[in-house]
Amino acid sequence: MAELIKVIINGQDFQVEKGARLIDACRENGYSIASFCYYADLALQASCRMCLVRIEKMPKLQTSCTITCTDGMVVTTESEEIEKARRGMVEFLLANHPLDCPVCDRGGECELQEMVFDWGDLEERFTERKNYAPEKFLSPVVANDSQRCILCKRCTRVCDEWMGEDAIEAGGRGAHTVIGTYGGWLNCSQCGNCIEVCPTGTLLDATYRHQTRPWELSRTTSTCSFCSDGCQLSVGSRRGEVMRVVARDRYVNGHNGEFLCIKGRFAHPFVNHEERLRTPLVRYKKGGRLVPTTWEEAVRFAAQKLQEVKDAHGGSAIGVVGSPRLTNESNWALLRFARDVLGTDKYTASEAFSLAPFFENLSAPLATHKDIRHAKTIVLIGGEPEELQPLTGKQVRQAVRNGGAKLVIFNSVPIRLKEQAAQFVHIRPGSEDAVVLALASPGDAEVAASKLGVEADEIGKASQIISETAGDVVLMFGGELSAEAQSVVAQLPAAFGEKEGRRFLLHPLPLFNNSVGVHDLGLMNGALNPLEILDAAGSEVRALYVAGGFLPAHLEGREGALSRLDFLAVQELFLTETAEAADVIFPAASFAETDGTFTNSDGLVQRVRQSIPPVHQSKPDWAITSQLASALGTDLGFQMSSSNIFLDIAHGVPAYEGLRYPLLKDESKPVQVKHALAGRRDVTAQLAELRRALESLDENAEKITETPPVGHELFKLGVLTSKVPQFHLLAAGNPEPESVLVSPLYQITLDPGLRREAAAGD
Repeated sequence: MAELIKVIINGQDFQVEKGARLIDACRENGYSIASFCYYADLALQASCRMCLVRIEKMPKLQTSCTITCTDGMVVTTESEEIEKARRGMVEFLLANHPLDCPVCDRGGECELQEMVFDWGDLEERFTERKNYAPEKFLSPVVANDSQRCILCKRCTRVCDEWMGEDAIEAGGRGAHTVIGTYGGWLNCSQCGNCIEVCPTGTLLDATYRHQTRPWELSRTTSTCSFCSDGCQLSVGSRRGEVMRVVARDRYVNGHNGEFLCIKGRFAHPFVNHEERLRTPLVRYKKGGRLVPTTWEEAVRFAAQKLQEVKDAHGGSAIGVVGSPRLTNESNWALLRFARDVLGTDKYTASEAFSLAPFFENLSAPLATHKDIRHAKTIVLIGGEPEELQPLTGKQVRQAVRNGGAKLVIFNSVPIRLKEQAAQFVHIRPGSEDAVVLALASPGDAEVAASKLGVEADEIGKASQIISETAGDVVLMFGGELSAEAQSVVAQLPAAFGEKEGRRFLLHPLPLFNNSVGVHDLGLMNGALNPLEILDAAGSEVRALYVAGGFLPAHLEGREGALSRLDFLAVQELFLTETAEAADVIFPAASFAETDGTFTNSDGLVQRVRQSIPPVHQSKPDWAITSQLASALGTDLGFQMSSSNIFLDIAHGVPAYEGLRYPLLKDESKPVQVKHALAGRRDVTAQLAELRRALESLDENAEKITETPPVGHELFKLGVLTSKVPQFHLLAAGNPEPESVLVSPLYQITLDPGLRREAAAGD
């Protein structure tokens, strides 16, 4: 437990942690201190001079953001002297600030505006002509009005410390200092976090600007529907349309704070896109056309066809495919449908790779993102979190830069995170399993090193860093590992043994928002996986009920598999490749139109809340499944309530025992599921398999030497991101327009041939 010291604030005694920032200590004990440049967990700036306080025995006012609390410190936060100094600073800030609050997108949310309104009667003695510059675009998603800038430099520090990109910086001198970028155009990951932390209307969301006022929005706290980080966000909607997505602490205080990536922040237009499926569609005969119909007719037809297949070939001839994109409630409904209605064991989810071996051999808890941020050693095997799990990448970067953590990376690709690594071990492509073998069995390290294309002492150095760690060690891995390697990774904490002061934590890097959820529910434990179900189409599997669609990687080389089925029912948002082959298509609701939960890669169960009514005739996936079950004569007992389904999950899944929606309402205190720990297990068979695989590795394989460009995964066009015009520009290489004063959407017509390949599952 942290040591407590006494601090006297405005005449009252308080116990605070030794080493705490004075500004934080004051705020946590009810004394509001104004500030612009201070931002928790970022390097100190101390430039706005708004947080001035009087500290006894110090000759002048002090900036509370730079002061560390000491025992017996006597502090005054409010006095005539302090207010006069703060008012003077605001007067300087307003010297070049335009009085355009009525047309500023940040009006109603601006920290500068709020401060001036709170004080009132602010003296303005500067009569000089204000600096003026027109509003411009810095990228397809970031707009800039430089005259509103108060030079707090939150944006530059976030770009540097959170993202490691240094894409935005201050230029010029004195009163002519402005925030901008080299060359005038942002070539970065376009995360928009600079917009999020900007206290004024200097940096703006170019996809939202001038569309509505903040006070006109209905705000709903929900969870991102893209990667497995599970960022908490605030969905702003008006009249049934999602207008923007933010992650500001004033609306929600989730585990991601104010961080979002480009997808979470800017990819929401798919929700109200004109290409959303509007009504159920039925194809009454093979080769015929899909025709719009009513829900009753579509459900009746689907139930009739499924019953015919069940009567002719048995329930086991029908496959059910869920999705890591869906809520836990929707996937549980599908699992119950497969077991209780069809009586089939051919169920799965369209996941990119299975984590079943990992969870079966789990010997240490899952690391949360907070654990990653404060870890002492982080080991990354494969993966590319800065592109595929951006919040994880941000936490790793801050753990190194702000927390002094040691980062060890084993990767066949020189990813950008290597710049923060204490040790980057550059291995040959496809040899990630050999890394696991070498770490778990030091006797195999020398042979493994030759196959990896590295020196043997590099593996020994990595093992030494892990062994000498005092504190948390987080082991991360990507989708490159085989089932055997996953089993061994899950047992690595046991292989290194116990040591006082050291704790092992594990963190898989699955791709989708509910990847961990589909594993927890058991949807991945069916008789066949997605590839096997497609290969068995037309023979062992005669009909499929699919929610969310197969991944493009699953369908590659199996284009005719779906056409061999006697019947295919799909529920989707858009007419995807899977949906186009369907005999019945049910229009499904998006994450913004349904209630439920996602389970992220930390094992945190997080609420998804309905922010707008379902568009057109769409319905939540679990509601569609329940209706289809009723048509087949089975009442799943959900009573058309997502909370009842979650209650059923809590009764049926040990890891979720005791959980209820009310326990998940506070995003600042997320709930982690209780994954059973396997303890120490014998992985001799798995190690033997890894040794056999090691022998087949090519010692002459060439290494990948080129670092992938920023956004090579983030900007790829998938089913959802392709509905956002700005993503098409970014996927084409983010071409700079002739004029930055006009949106690039109105200036650039893209040649489809320029676009990068579509994403593997987005």
